[in-house]
Amino acid sequence: MSITAQDIHKLEEKAVLIREDIIRMLLEAGSGHSAGPLGMADVFTALYFNILKHDSAKPDWEERDMLVLSNGHICPVWYATLAHAGYFPITELKTLRKLGTRLQGHPHRGALPGVETTSGPLGSGLSQACGMALGLRMDNSRRWVYCLMSDGEQDAGNTWEAVLFAGKYKLNNLTAIMDRNNIQIDGFTEDIMPLEPIKEKYEAFGWHVLEIDGHNMEAIINACNEAKAIVEKPVLIIAHTIPGKGVDFMEYKFEWHGKPPNAEEAKKALSELRTLQGKIRSEHE
Repeated sequence: MSITAQDIHKLEEKAVLIREDIIRMLLEAGSGHSAGPLGMADVFTALYFNILKHDSAKPDWEERDMLVLSNGHICPVWYATLAHAGYFPITELKTLRKLGTRLQGHPHRGALPGVETTSGPLGSGLSQACGMALGLRMDNSRRWVYCLMSDGEQDAGNTWEAVLFAGKYKLNNLTAIMDRNNIQIDGFTEDIMPLEPIKEKYEAFGWHVLEIDGHNMEAIINACNEAKAIVEKPVLIIAHTIPGKGVDFMEYKFEWHGKPPNAEEAKKALSELRTLQGKIRSEHE
């Protein structure tokens, strides 16, 4: 199904609203991660409002696609997206990381509708996704598995065990999306542990690899659709993103990987995002 300019416009506006909620959540919590969630807002928006087969009224619907978030620390963007998609009230977002909340600092399976797996230890999500994909294939299911992961967790050996597994079993119902934002908690990825050439590494292990601008809605949607046309291999989409996207003083700065804004910073960030929202609307009028 083709996507219209109006569809893209609505998705871009939704992504900004999700970014605004991320800032509010982190301010209220007083802890959490800023850069990654802001950077992945476009990907999550495209997934939940165009790509995934899901039903917020029936989170356990047997025909739903599965989503695994491997880098669980960026869960504010997942929570905000789930709330906007109708899985739980948006007002609950303000409970992020509070004692007794369903919105824990890392996703917990069973705690929140729409959360399929528990994540925290980096590098484990792709293995979980591989097990799901193989199980679904054994059941002759046409459901799809999406695994969201960071570039920094490519440092983890467990990731590469899963890469080998998916290649061996030709898991063509698995699409992994890597947030290639080039940062991790201690600095830039290529300084901490050089990852390149990522594309060629995955291809050598039997994957089909696509590279996109992770802030281009049409490119995200087209890549996920193209992935479904690759019938002989698992697919990796390398989504090149800007950490802290939409907030000028956070963009490209690894220091914002694992800290929240204070009140003054949040005020400035929300002002920038409202300006961005106005720009998007004026471009489509």
